[in-house]
Amino acid sequence: MNENIKIKVATTADIAGIIKLQSENQLSQGGTLSGELNQSQIVEMMKDMPQIVAYLNSEIIGFILTTSQAVHSNRNVPIVNAMFASYSGINTDSYIYGPICVNETQRGKGVAQQMFKELLHQEPNREGILFIKSDNASSLRAHEKMGIKKVGNFNFNNAEFAVCAYLFSSNED
Repeated sequence: MNENIKIKVATTADIAGIIKLQSENQLSQGGTLSGELNQSQIVEMMKDMPQIVAYLNSEIIGFILTTSQAVHSNRNVPIVNAMFASYSGINTDSYIYGPICVNETQRGKGVAQQMFKELLHQEPNREGILFIKSDNASSLRAHEKMGIKKVGNFNFNNAEFAVCAYLFSSNED
């Protein structure tokens, strides 16, 4: 990984960069993100759990966003509800991992793995649950390399999704 890349817990100062990268990677822009979060939703998530960002110089080149089940329960997100109908986790402390996004020019360079390592440092001994569109082979491979396992699948809006989960203890870095 490029030594100029810095991984850290996001603050409100990072929101504009997260939203910019998220917008550039929406389906409508040729990306693979299945949803779009607004500023107030990201702020709410930041107050609840660590959000991880990757910087190259002064630009955000990656992020992992997370949501507790408590915060999710205040929202109606049909695709996340479909994920939980397929696999609800080992307990109510399990959290939603994602979305995750890495700038197209930085993919394949270990950025996602470094952000994931920081998330595990921040949230050890907690199960994370995520979904990946089944035809997104590169994301499925990247998450498998991180030790994340497929635990189910579901169909949403005529598309197939894999449900994946992980639980690493703090000594499994």
